[in-house]
Amino acid sequence: MIPSELLDDPEDTQHTAAERATAASRSTWVSVGVNVVLTAVQISVGVFAKSQGLIADGIHSLSDLVADFVVLFASHHSKKDADDDHPYGHQRFETAASLVLGLLLLAVGVGMIWSAFRKLEAPETVQQVHAVALWVAAIALISKELLFRYMLTVAKRVKSSMLVANAWHARSDAASSLVVGIGIMGNLAGYPILDPIAALIVGFMVAKMGWEFGWSAMHDLMDRAVDDQEVAAIRQTLEQTPGVSGVHDVRTRKMGDMIVVDAHIEVDANLTVEAGHDIAVLARQRVMQRHRVLNMMTHVDPWKRPDLDHATPVA
Repeated sequence: MIPSELLDDPEDTQHTAAERATAASRSTWVSVGVNVVLTAVQISVGVFAKSQGLIADGIHSLSDLVADFVVLFASHHSKKDADDDHPYGHQRFETAASLVLGLLLLAVGVGMIWSAFRKLEAPETVQQVHAVALWVAAIALISKELLFRYMLTVAKRVKSSMLVANAWHARSDAASSLVVGIGIMGNLAGYPILDPIAALIVGFMVAKMGWEFGWSAMHDLMDRAVDDQEVAAIRQTLEQTPGVSGVHDVRTRKMGDMIVVDAHIEVDANLTVEAGHDIAVLARQRVMQRHRVLNMMTHVDPWKRPDLDHATPVA
């Protein structure tokens, strides 16, 4: 599970979209290098050692490689400036990439499950694996865990939800390699059926993560609001703006790693239109400086000071 504090930082003002894209490109190319090597080694050794679990983990690494290129494509396009066709910019390329990544993982997971079930239906066809498969599984486990730690460090530094998702994807890869390693050890210990069982478990893990990524990205594309903590932080910034007497109807929607805000602020009804407009501009500037807000639409409502001299006393 991805910690929520890594996905949403109410006051991230240190990194621009271009900086996030650069960090995504650098860390993803590292992931590409690791996954190219692992894919080639795991699949080739898996075929040689007759390990379905290792082949499944190799296919998993191959899907990671495809996912890495999806992330590179998205990070390149998301840093483009706004234009006439995309007045809010191209931030949702990241969300679309997460959706594609989720669908890819789901498809790969289902394929693994189907292949493992076919083996389990004919257990007599399961062969004993070669011991070299265990060494490759161990190397893959260590490599993926180190990759996870590196990518998560970068993601935390630039506050990118897409990089966080990709980092935890690497952690799931490490877990799948662990399961495969256990299955291979069981096979070598005289229980051949454990190798396809390991492949089945890996398939379920991959499919589950794909579903979660895809489902979350789909909701973001449907204008899902940010969490209550971030909304409260934005509301507090508005309330602390000089001249703002009240705030209501604060609505948000995600735009990649950025946020679009729509809020009503209350100003003194006796102020001129120009003075009310200046307060609204100041409120917008403060929110966009202190939070990851791409744009904010401010509605100004009149606020009348209570007439305390003629108020009905409370019994």
